[in-house]
Amino acid sequence: MLGLPRHDPGAEAVIASCTDWLCMAQDMSASNDGGVARDFSLQKGWASSYPETTGYIIPTMIAMAHRNGDAALHERARRMLDWCVAIQFADGAFQGGKIDAVPRVPVTFNTGQILIGLAAGAAEYGDTRYLDAMHRAASWLRDSQDADGCWRKYSTPFAKQGDKAYETHVSWGLFEAERVAPGHGYGAAGLRQVEWALSKQEPNGWFAANCLNDVDNPLTHTIGYVLRGVLEGHLLSGREDLLQAAVRTANSLTGAIGTGGYMAGRLNRKFGPAAKYACLTGSVQIAHCFFLLYRLTGEVRYLSAGQKLTAFVRRTVRLEGNDGRSGGVKGSYPVNGEYGQWQYLNWAAKFCIDANLLEVELTGSDSHA
Repeated sequence: MLGLPRHDPGAEAVIASCTDWLCMAQDMSASNDGGVARDFSLQKGWASSYPETTGYIIPTMIAMAHRNGDAALHERARRMLDWCVAIQFADGAFQGGKIDAVPRVPVTFNTGQILIGLAAGAAEYGDTRYLDAMHRAASWLRDSQDADGCWRKYSTPFAKQGDKAYETHVSWGLFEAERVAPGHGYGAAGLRQVEWALSKQEPNGWFAANCLNDVDNPLTHTIGYVLRGVLEGHLLSGREDLLQAAVRTANSLTGAIGTGGYMAGRLNRKFGPAAKYACLTGSVQIAHCFFLLYRLTGEVRYLSAGQKLTAFVRRTVRLEGNDGRSGGVKGSYPVNGEYGQWQYLNWAAKFCIDANLLEVELTGSDSHA
């Protein structure tokens, strides 16, 4: 509550510390199963493993293994993959919630996120177990989709019911499966959902039906999800209409960035602030989308917007110490905000690494405010 530290530790320091935190989260998971602990709570300590986010942490761990030339990070990615394969349902789907959550039922969104990791594992390691698991998950998603492109049959019991535009992030999993194994209709299914989601987009780029629990004031986290899925649809298909849809949303988001890179954790229909905290996950997800748009369009304003957001989040990361706070990224800033209250979230660290990696790639140097 005293405010952000003035010092920005820079992208490289935060990439390294967040990677160390994810390794610690795998080792310290309360379920001790090879998955990554959902969070470190200031109240409860380390949580059990979270299948959904362990799935999409896998490609980040692989990227860091290559970047660092670190075989131990490859081994960690393999442990995550092996665990995901072991917990897959017979029909190809995956459960919602933490590994010990009840009810243990198949969920579209979680399956799509794990699919991202299975596709990365199949491409990286050539293991037929990962490829088979990828096909079964992708086929389940393709075949459970409604005719209009929306997924309605297997929604999560852990969020408010209703259609979800942000399941474009499920489509991203199908796009990755399409890249690994074209010819099975995975990419076409993903694009159908993106087209459905765009029917929920308003002229200013705001998406209806796009939140876990408040569709009038969606989290920047789910805004980041829907925007990334639309961009990934463009990257797969080359369709200009998808790029322009992403531009509409991104242009409005630039106006939501306040002094020092602060962005409210919820945004209303006019992209005005609807919360008194920052959702740090959403900030770095949106920053990553800005960086992708800069690479696609050459528009410097997208690079600048992304850098403001990553600089803000970097300043919230504590580098000192050896507990669950060191190298972690809070759900909210301040930490008592509504989103991930009192918690350091594994997906926040993952998206923070990803955004900073792309920023360094685009700028060719470390980044300091």
